[in-house]
Amino acid sequence: MSGLVSYETEVKAGAAKVWELYGTTKMALLAKEALPDTIIGLDILEGQGAVGTIIKITLAGGFSYKEKFTKVDHENHVKETEAIEGGFLDMGLLVSIAIRSDRQGRGRVVHDQVHH
Repeated sequence: MSGLVSYETEVKAGAAKVWELYGTTKMALLAKEALPDTIIGLDILEGQGAVGTIIKITLAGGFSYKEKFTKVDHENHVKETEAIEGGFLDMGLLVSIAIRSDRQGRGRVVHDQVHH
């Protein structure tokens, strides 16, 4: 099985602020804070947001997975992660996520892609 799910989100903030979240572990931590009933656990197992960082995310209902940061390009605002354990892998799917942000007017557009 091979496919791609892609979506764009316009963010009305400056490039530096958007990348400060998306280009680090801060986005995951913010998501946990904003969605405490959905994301019940988030552990940074290795690293501090650079390539090689591994985080474990646990969702309500016990669904959990680990993902690894495989690319963090601060110059081009590109971050890629790959599921390495649990979750979607247990369902037979290989998932990698690429986040790219592009300048568009005064805001930013964040492009998320899920390859499976």
